[in-house]
Amino acid sequence: MEKLFSRRSFLGSAAALGAVPGALLAEPPTQSVRPAMRGDDLYKRAIPDVETIIGDARLTGDLAFAVARTDTGEWLECRNEQVGTPPASVAKALTALYALDALGPEHRFETRVLATGGIVDGAVQGDLLLVGGGDPTLDTNALADMAAELKAAGVRAVKGGFKVYEAALPVMRQIDPEQPDHVGYNPAVSGLALNFNRVHFEWKRGSNGYSVSMEARSDKYRPAVVMAAMQVADRSTPVYTYEERGGKDQWTVARGALGGGGSRWLPVRKPGLYAGDVFATLARSQGIVLQQPEIVDSLPDAFETLATRRSDPLISILKDMLRYSNNLTAEMVGIAATQARIGPVENLRASAAAMNRWAVSELGLTAPALVDHSGLGDDSRITALDMARAMLKVHGSGLRDILKPFGMRDSKGRPVRDHPIAVDAKTGTLNFVSGLGGYMTAADGTVMAFAIFAANREERAKISREEREGPPGARSWNIRAKRVQQALIERWGALYAG
Repeated sequence: MEKLFSRRSFLGSAAALGAVPGALLAEPPTQSVRPAMRGDDLYKRAIPDVETIIGDARLTGDLAFAVARTDTGEWLECRNEQVGTPPASVAKALTALYALDALGPEHRFETRVLATGGIVDGAVQGDLLLVGGGDPTLDTNALADMAAELKAAGVRAVKGGFKVYEAALPVMRQIDPEQPDHVGYNPAVSGLALNFNRVHFEWKRGSNGYSVSMEARSDKYRPAVVMAAMQVADRSTPVYTYEERGGKDQWTVARGALGGGGSRWLPVRKPGLYAGDVFATLARSQGIVLQQPEIVDSLPDAFETLATRRSDPLISILKDMLRYSNNLTAEMVGIAATQARIGPVENLRASAAAMNRWAVSELGLTAPALVDHSGLGDDSRITALDMARAMLKVHGSGLRDILKPFGMRDSKGRPVRDHPIAVDAKTGTLNFVSGLGGYMTAADGTVMAFAIFAANREERAKISREEREGPPGARSWNIRAKRVQQALIERWGALYAG
């Protein structure tokens, strides 16, 4: 993998590896392409056409797609290919390319503990600082290791304050303000993120009512969190309410929705205070007592580094991001890439606009209009032609190695082992929006780059903010959309192999 991506040149080498003629990449199809049947292609007439596929799946709304051979760049079949469509998490594939180009596959993010004023007889004479460096994978285990490292450095006390720096990236309360307050996939963004900026809420019913806990839980530790609090309210709806009060994340939950017990991850809106809260607890377990964390917006001129946590290489982070589709990872690496290219930006939209410009200049896209790096925002648009063109441009670069295999299924929805068509792609799902973009290899070895976007904008427009976690009809619609995606892939594998 290391040999396939380099800091600023992997896109150029990818085009060369893909051996796609430049003229074919530059010229989009002027109309939807339809296969011409030859005399010896009679068996192909039994392959369902696109309208039959849509009808059989009972898919409502709009469908757009584009597919091309990677060896020649020939566009094989397209539909609504130049209509801007919400990409959902398929946008993360573009973000991965953007981050690799700007930062390189071996880039590692650093979280540090700094001290000012020197150390005398085990006591930090000035302040202790927890400094975020944009690592989206920092977890409680890592903070525990850093607290132990602090003790190993001989620190026993801190005379000054405990400061937290999260401004390496712009600080934003949430990714998409249109999402419900309580969904864990829409947390705050900053240069310091712990446990993907989520706090673990657990409840248990006892003889005297419910006991609740808010923890920065990991597989090794369960430190209680002070900056996020939960209160059980005597109501049925709404299930959750959120309020920022007293410098804390204040939650309430409806008693009528709790049942016997359970747990879920809730988003954190104050990521710097969250990480500081947890680190103070873990430091105390090492015998180091810290003051309450205080957010600062700049770093001191002189300091000593006492502990450092380096993330895994970026390529590994991106592989997990594409597999698990983590929104916060996409936003953080996307903003880090922008800042490496052009300097500080104020918010996600500004960073996404920079990525759009990069995609035009480096990938040859025509009209990308993304508003974030994860695809969560409702206003993001990209055409199927542009998404497929991006996949075509970088074929051979190694992107396919970090995309997730797309499992083919039978007519009853069961996974099919050893299916003759192999697919590696990024999926994308929002309510009444479903996308898929990547690569497929037909049974004879023919490789195709493709993008498929389905959206029912009319149904999506009816959803209230409170319903967005699971509106009526969305799940069944998305299942039908995935059936169409697989049927199209099987159609292309039969029609265009060889």
